[in-house]
Amino acid sequence: MSSSRIKTMPRRQWLAAAAVLAVIGFQRTALAQATLVQVWKDPNCGCCQLWVEHLQASGFKVEVRDVGNIAARKRLGMPEQLGSCHTASVGGYVIEGHVPAADIHRLLKERPVALGLSVPGMPIGSPGMDGPEYKGRKDAYDVLLVQKDGSSKSFQHYPGLRRMAQREGLQRVSSEAAALPWATAEVRHIDKAAGKVALKHGEIKNLDMPPMSMVFQVQDPSQLDGLRVGQKVRFQAVQGQGAYWVLKIAAGAV
Repeated sequence: MSSSRIKTMPRRQWLAAAAVLAVIGFQRTALAQATLVQVWKDPNCGCCQLWVEHLQASGFKVEVRDVGNIAARKRLGMPEQLGSCHTASVGGYVIEGHVPAADIHRLLKERPVALGLSVPGMPIGSPGMDGPEYKGRKDAYDVLLVQKDGSSKSFQHYPGLRRMAQREGLQRVSSEAAALPWATAEVRHIDKAAGKVALKHGEIKNLDMPPMSMVFQVQDPSQLDGLRVGQKVRFQAVQGQGAYWVLKIAAGAV
């Protein structure tokens, strides 16, 4: 073997190694960019913040925009009937609601032709809705793969440990508010322009929901007139259109 070949071999090996490292660095950069999640949520929604922390614990980099999610959901094309309390965007897909991080990782790996994923409503036991106040309760729910035409199918099913006691009939926003039980709460934040109120509430029996803090849509925002932060109130609530709604709210205890 010539002395020139001996001298050039290390250089060739160095160049090859440098090329491999460059490719690896590019792949890592692309992966980091792919796992950036932009989230639109209400700044007063505790379960939304817990979902953000769930994503961060699962390796995602999260950029939060505390401006509410209704405009973002509409702009990104997620059907309102599949809505929830927060909307996100990652890797060219839309994520709506309390979707487990494992399903987002799977979505980004398989890259199906779709708009994104949704967990409509706020099922108890899903990430962000699984705090100690629920005492281990888990309701069954599906992560839906949503197409751009609004159709959907199950992407992943999560069996529940306890079924919701309330049926859909009482969860509709309807004129049957007189039949609903009253719950008590303390007002934490009021956003009349957006028609929202943040409440630290007691048990909501018709929704089978334990005490917690949550942001509600208000069917008639004029009911917020005269209310103030820190005030004790009573209210009636239902679930519908991807959110929890206050039908009636007034000062005072039940």
